[in-house]
Amino acid sequence: MSGAPTPLAGRTILMSGGSRGIGLAIALRAARDGANVVLLAKTDQPDPRLPGTVHTAVADIEKAGGQGLAVVGDVREETDVRRAVEAAVERFGGIDIVVNNASAIALANPGDLPLKRYDLMMDINVRGTFLLSSLALPHLRRSEHAQILTLSPPLDPDRRWLRGHAPYTVSKYGMTMLTLGMAEQHRDNGFSANCLWPATTIVTAATVNMRGEQEATRNSRTPQIMADAAYEILSRPAGRTTGRCLIDEEVLREAGVTGFDGYRADPSSTEPLRKDIFL
Repeated sequence: MSGAPTPLAGRTILMSGGSRGIGLAIALRAARDGANVVLLAKTDQPDPRLPGTVHTAVADIEKAGGQGLAVVGDVREETDVRRAVEAAVERFGGIDIVVNNASAIALANPGDLPLKRYDLMMDINVRGTFLLSSLALPHLRRSEHAQILTLSPPLDPDRRWLRGHAPYTVSKYGMTMLTLGMAEQHRDNGFSANCLWPATTIVTAATVNMRGEQEATRNSRTPQIMADAAYEILSRPAGRTTGRCLIDEEVLREAGVTGFDGYRADPSSTEPLRKDIFL
């Protein structure tokens, strides 16, 4: 709408992943404001199993009205993350927002989960969050809009999550604990660090691969609900909301949204939406 506020105009977002799914949806929503979005992702070439690459994502960001920069690299590798941080600063003059989006999932338990898969989850989810946030911190401290948003769940001591998938739980809770720790570390410095998680399952390449497209679609929502919730959080002044584990529905209700039917992946489905993991 003409004349609508654009709080993220000119802001620079550094995101891990973002070639597709929730990360790309968040990037595109910010781009509509005229944000700069730097994506650090491994998908340099098309993969027949997955839609899009970091380059197609940047093209979509620019079509949406923002400026994009693709950095091909691995969030687990310090040299790649450092290169992404330096590229963001060189191209756009600084970093205002970090989005810890990249994540690996494997729901097997000890005894069934190969060590390689365990290491992958811990390295992408926990090490990646630590590394990207840490290397961006000096630049975030110079921003008047310094924010970190991590896509990870609220902490919950209910042992059903440990019984069902302890290794994945450890990795996602690690992301949350790092983010809450940074919120406390910078609480007096006008700095925000929050976590965001969906109330229901979201249709992504990961959920389709695990559940099949038909099943994943009929009782899930699209990534747009997470994008709109992330936009609402990131549009707030730095320091106003910090140290919180937020749920997409709750964020949007606080912003005045009263209906969520438009977010259904299959609008014709009458099945109850499937509650997301950890909730």
